[in-house]
Amino acid sequence: MRAWRALRRGAAFSSSSSSSSSSSSSSPPSSSSSPADGKPRRRAWETSLSPLERVRRLLPPEEAAAVARGAAAAAAAPLQPQAPPEEKEEVAAVAPRQALVEAAGPRSGPFRAGELALAEVRRKNNSTLKLLCRLAAEAVLSSPGGLLPHRDIIGQLPGQVLRTSAGRRLLLRRPSLDEYVLLMPRGATIAYPKDISALLMMMDIHPGDTVLETGSGSGAMSLFLSRAVGPKGRVLSYEIREDHHNLAKKNYRHWRSAWEIGHVDEWPDNVEFILKDISTAAADLKSITLDAVVLDMLNPQCALPVVHPSLKQGGVCAVYLANITQVIDLLDRIRSCKLPFLCERIIEVTHRRWSVLPAKLKHYKSSQMVETQENIEEPPQNEYEEIHIQDEAVLKESEYNESLSDAAETNHSVPYIARPSHWQEAHSGDSPPLFQRNC
Repeated sequence: MRAWRALRRGAAFSSSSSSSSSSSSSSPPSSSSSPADGKPRRRAWETSLSPLERVRRLLPPEEAAAVARGAAAAAAAPLQPQAPPEEKEEVAAVAPRQALVEAAGPRSGPFRAGELALAEVRRKNNSTLKLLCRLAAEAVLSSPGGLLPHRDIIGQLPGQVLRTSAGRRLLLRRPSLDEYVLLMPRGATIAYPKDISALLMMMDIHPGDTVLETGSGSGAMSLFLSRAVGPKGRVLSYEIREDHHNLAKKNYRHWRSAWEIGHVDEWPDNVEFILKDISTAAADLKSITLDAVVLDMLNPQCALPVVHPSLKQGGVCAVYLANITQVIDLLDRIRSCKLPFLCERIIEVTHRRWSVLPAKLKHYKSSQMVETQENIEEPPQNEYEEIHIQDEAVLKESEYNESLSDAAETNHSVPYIARPSHWQEAHSGDSPPLFQRNC
């Protein structure tokens, strides 16, 4: 539109300038140029159509009439009374905050009683301690850095940094599913999130699938399977020990109740915990078609003949084992019994953390020593025995003797030191082999 108007103005200017230049020698200059007929020329934009008129011409007659009636009604509507200036400023200040709260949704809303809260405590040597608690108005969070009443957390937004009674800083936020699994009460050794992620990827579980799990344990695998299959899916979790069965149901129920408080949608109630030996459940599985099977038990070869008839053609059975000798026994049982399973992959999932920190310089006569900030601080004291696991392993103190280049000194650049952790992620020795039914 702007380019079209510019062309119209350019054409009008060129015609008027040519006529004025021809008569400039015989007549004195005037304040405004006019065409040869003596009538004042209207500017191009005054005769052009408005955008609303252009759109109206493209519409059918009945729709164009409706648009015209709506525009006339809007023009005839009475004006709303305007607020005083001081009220305008107050409304302008409150409106952005309300818009942010409405756009954030209930997941980003403040903490409420009954929710799960995760407190991160920064310790020396670049380590982080995570504490999980369920908020209650009369409870108190105990940490190595002091006490923090839950009433000071309730009503705060996640991501806030609060101070304990001793002045230590705590970062409060909602826990993710993998953090809850690592910090929840456990009886049996859990399947760790890094291994569960690999199992879910290999099994290719979709929403609406029916999955069988043997060995409920503490409920870690059940929670991840529940989220993977969705509200329309189904998870059957078999456990032979009553204490593990009860603990798995308790952890699953606590996560669902906390989720419903802090989220607008409900966590699906799609896991059926069954206290029974899987080797005696052949009659229960006759009328069920399984899309995938997860075996987390000491002797998975005893469950394969039972789950095989219910597993769909081409379905996947993932087995979670602790050492490679168990994998060998399982493969030998499949070969000797001639079970229709094909071993596709045997993998080990390893994660290793890295520490990347700016270095500090100490100048000596003979050489220069580069130390990270974590090496300068004192080692942590063993004054507090934490029952929860630590998110990061405490790095071992060591010294780095490195020479900096002249360019780094002249430019005053800060050198960084990167080194891997001495330990891998917990439970890294487990090898989950994947079996697919032979087509």
